[in-house]
Amino acid sequence: MLLIGNGCVITREPNNPMIESGCVAIEADRIVEIGDTTMLRGKYPGVTFVDAAGGLIMPGLTNTHMHFYSSFARGMDLKAQSPQEFGQILERLWWRLDKVLTSEDVYYSAAVAMLDCIRNGVTTVFDHHASPGCVEGSLFQVADAAKELGLRTCLCYEVSDRDGEAVAAQGIAENAAYIRDCQQANDPMRRALFGLHASFTLNDDLLRRSAEQAAQLGAGCHIHTSEALSDADDCRRRYGKRVVERLRDFGVLGSSSIAAHCVHVDPYEMEILQQQQSLVVHNPESNMGNAVGCAPVLAMLCQGVRVGLGTDGYTADMLESLKVANLLHKHAQRDASVAWAEPHEMLFGQNSAFASACFGETLGRLIPGAPADVIVLDYEPPTPLSADNLGAHILFGCMGRAVHTTVVNGRVLMQDRQILVADSAKITAAARQQAAKLWQRF
Repeated sequence: MLLIGNGCVITREPNNPMIESGCVAIEADRIVEIGDTTMLRGKYPGVTFVDAAGGLIMPGLTNTHMHFYSSFARGMDLKAQSPQEFGQILERLWWRLDKVLTSEDVYYSAAVAMLDCIRNGVTTVFDHHASPGCVEGSLFQVADAAKELGLRTCLCYEVSDRDGEAVAAQGIAENAAYIRDCQQANDPMRRALFGLHASFTLNDDLLRRSAEQAAQLGAGCHIHTSEALSDADDCRRRYGKRVVERLRDFGVLGSSSIAAHCVHVDPYEMEILQQQQSLVVHNPESNMGNAVGCAPVLAMLCQGVRVGLGTDGYTADMLESLKVANLLHKHAQRDASVAWAEPHEMLFGQNSAFASACFGETLGRLIPGAPADVIVLDYEPPTPLSADNLGAHILFGCMGRAVHTTVVNGRVLMQDRQILVADSAKITAAARQQAAKLWQRF
C-alpha cells in the first residue's frame, strides 16, 4: 500500500475539491481513500509514505494530441531553406523526418518523449504516429515503450495518400491490427483510435476505406482538421465542401473521435462538431509556431463544442500549454478579460472526460475507486490558496517541471524527480545515437 500526503490534495471532485494537509491512499492500482494526512497515516501504519512536503497533490494530466515520433527533430539541421508557411514545414521537415524513421527510431523517439511526459506529470497520452518507411509493427513499438515506462496511452497510425497506395494500405492494416490487439487484450493501460492525417492527404477512396474499417472495428478516429487555411481551401476546391462537413459525410466524426486543431472552421462546421460531439483538441503553441492562425476556441465553446488541450509534439508540458492558451486568446482578441476559465476546462475537464470515456475509467479525478494516477508538485503558495482561486495559482505559479512525483495506475514512475522504472540516462544516450544516425539520413 502507498500513501501520498502532507500536501494540498486537488481532487477535481466538485463536492470536495480541495483537502488541506490531505492524503491519498492507494492499494494496488486503485485509490481507496482520500482524507486528512494524520488520520490516514494512523489508519494505515507502516505503509510506504510519499511526502508532498506541503506541495500540490493532483490527478495526473492528459494530453489529447501528441506526436512522439517528432522527438528527433530537436536541434536538427533541415539542410534546406527555412520554411515560410505550413506546407513547407510539412515538406521540408516532418514528411522528410517520418520517412527515414526506423523501427528502432520509433521506439527511442517515443521513449524519450515519454520520459518528458513523466517528468511533467502527464500520465495519459493520445498519440498520433507516422513512420511510412516502417509502418508494420510501429504502433506496437510505441506500446512497448509505454509498457516499460508505465504511461497510459491511446495510439493510432496516420493514414495518408502522400506516400502512395502501398503505404496507405499498410497504415490501414497497422491501425486495424493494433485496435484488434487492444480490444482482445483489454489492457487498462492501452487503447487505440483509427489514425488519419488530414483531409488534403486523403482522397475519397482512401477516406472511405479508412472510415469503413474504423466503423467495422467500432473505433473512433483521430485526424488533423483544418489546421492550416490550405487544408480548408483544398477541400473546397476539390470536393466543394468544408473540411468538417466532408469528414462528417464519411462518418469520421463522432463522440469517440478527435478533430485536432480546427483553426479554420466556420460557424456551420462548429454546429456539425457540436452535433457530432467530437473532441476538438486545441494546440496553441504548435499553431503559433507554425503560424497557421488562432483557432476560434471561444466561439466553439459558446456553441457547445467539446474542446480539449494538446501539444502536437511541441512540448510535453501541459501546464505550459495551459498558460499559452490563456495568453493566445487574450492577444488574438485584444481583450484581457477572456480565456480565464476556458483553458482550465479544456485541460482538467474535457481532456479528463474524453480519456475517461475512452479507457472506461474515471481519469482526472482523485476519488475512491479511480485508477491511481497521481502527481505531486512543488508549490508553496505566496498568497492564500482556496478552491475558489486554485486556477489562478496553477496558471501563474505552476509548471510541468515542478512535478517531483508521478504515479500511474498505482506504479511510482518518478519520485523526487528520479525516474524509477527505467535507466533514463541509458535511454536518452541511446536516443542521441539513434538521432545522430537519422540526421545523416535526413
